[in-house]
Amino acid sequence: MGTTTLLGCCSFSWRCNQKIIASDGHGNWISRTRACCSDENIYDGVLKRRTALVSGVSLISSAVLGFSGGAGQGLAAVKQGLLAGRVPGLSEPDEQGWRTYRRPDEKSGGHGVGWSPIIPYSFSVPPQWEEVPVSIADLGGTEIDLRFANSKQGRLFVIVAPVLRFADNLGDDAKLELIGPPDKVISAFGPEVIGENVEGKVLSMDVAQHSGRTYYQFELEPPHVIITATAAGNRLYLFSVTANGLQWKRNYKDLKKIADSFRVV
Repeated sequence: MGTTTLLGCCSFSWRCNQKIIASDGHGNWISRTRACCSDENIYDGVLKRRTALVSGVSLISSAVLGFSGGAGQGLAAVKQGLLAGRVPGLSEPDEQGWRTYRRPDEKSGGHGVGWSPIIPYSFSVPPQWEEVPVSIADLGGTEIDLRFANSKQGRLFVIVAPVLRFADNLGDDAKLELIGPPDKVISAFGPEVIGENVEGKVLSMDVAQHSGRTYYQFELEPPHVIITATAAGNRLYLFSVTANGLQWKRNYKDLKKIADSFRVV
């Protein structure tokens, strides 16, 4: 509609330019500049109508986006729409600045029809660690549930995988020890975390019990990574904390603390 109107306006102007000066047949030349003002009035009217239409559209857009309550609310509405898939789960910082992340109950995710909701998990991170977007191109693919990172210290991610990928007799309340001993678990699942065979890379293996749930923890090098594994419901959880060589050397204590904090709620 805007293009047609503009072309129409241009045609008015073109006709005026063709008839700016005319003769009355008696040798007198008459300027029709003023007569052409009627076309300018039409052009001016078109502009006014276009301005009114634009204003109306702006008002409608504002109402849809929530700007009627103030610019801040409108921007918040847009931001929430862009981040709809990422539900915040961080607590307020403690005295040392550490915050605890707990997977929100309302966060989407799962493995299709017939699968129970993901049982929430939690862990703690130092100051300046933030959630980052998950990409299906990452190691772990679509089974990566969450990522966090700090550009100066390292990064972490959580893989939540269906236990049916590994055994079909574990039921809906899988136990890690039923999946296998630590060496079997790291050999089977380590490559999903580091992208290569783990043979010769495992520096240590530990077993721990927390609230009746078994956890295996493995430290690998290279690459520098601590993997914590457990099972809950019908899923296996792999919590990976990793960093480059310099970050590992400078922040090992904090990175180990992050790894040790992982729990399935």
